[in-house]
Amino acid sequence: MNYNKLGKTDIRVSELGFGAWSIALDWWGKKIEEDEAKRMLKKAHDLGINFFETGDMYGKGKSERLIGQVFGDMRDEVVISTKYGYDFANVEQIGHSELPQRFDEDFTKRALRASLERLQTDHLDMYGLHNPKLQHIRDDSIFDVLDSFVADESIRAYQVALGPAIGWLQEGIEAMDRPNVSAVQTVYNILEQTPGNELMNKADKTDVGILVRVPEASGILTGKVNAKTKIDQNDHRSVRKGEWIKASLEKVELLRPIAERNGLTITELAMKFIMSKKGFTSVFPTVVSQEEIVNYVEMTKGGYVSASDMTEIENLYNTWPSYELKATPQAN
Repeated sequence: MNYNKLGKTDIRVSELGFGAWSIALDWWGKKIEEDEAKRMLKKAHDLGINFFETGDMYGKGKSERLIGQVFGDMRDEVVISTKYGYDFANVEQIGHSELPQRFDEDFTKRALRASLERLQTDHLDMYGLHNPKLQHIRDDSIFDVLDSFVADESIRAYQVALGPAIGWLQEGIEAMDRPNVSAVQTVYNILEQTPGNELMNKADKTDVGILVRVPEASGILTGKVNAKTKIDQNDHRSVRKGEWIKASLEKVELLRPIAERNGLTITELAMKFIMSKKGFTSVFPTVVSQEEIVNYVEMTKGGYVSASDMTEIENLYNTWPSYELKATPQAN
């Protein structure tokens, strides 16, 4: 396992991280029982993954609680990151519709205390704004509170997690102009490189780490989603329509010769492509089993993608049609 510096910090994180939302929600076509979730966390750690990324809204604290139960007695061996910003206390969590957001000082302090308690720790390695909008990125008071947490050592660093969908370019660019933002998290994969390429270029210049989620393009790049796949409405991937799946599968075939001449599967090429980018720090594939964790760890071994192949992929990507990007309304 390779380890990268996390933005402006001296924290070293595994380039393959564990995105812990799937162990608390059945948004990926599978409900994971708690005992199995704990085994998955332990397996990841045993294989060299030290970076565990979650959010307080995942299962209304369930994901944090599971991480705390597994790593409470070995806190110094793991890097724990969580996020806040959704007021989920008095609402029903139905599907993946967005919940009310709050980032005011009182809410933030309560959210941090609750996360620390569930995670069984007195500090976080990284805290994050969960899907903030542009008005939040421009609000100095929010970052003043986060800076106060760093000062009192409740947290070591903080990030801005963009979303929930792909896009939010201006939000990411302005977040990286904040002097103490150490990481920005975004949707990025070999099929959907916009706005990630621009964010990575900015990150490389500002010493901010890019954290990548959805590297498998919702299952297209792992073969879990194909032309015959029917996605349940409660599945997080239900926003992916048939025409998108068809177009994505056609793009995969254009990438296949590059993978095959390097002795790689499409999944391996997709993961190594991300890990080969400047500005990249860690990637969180969606995993729902111990076997998948093992498979992804294997993909971190061996070389990265050559400069010539990276250029070929870039040139190929530039021939593809653009797609809709999400953004805060006033940023359009």
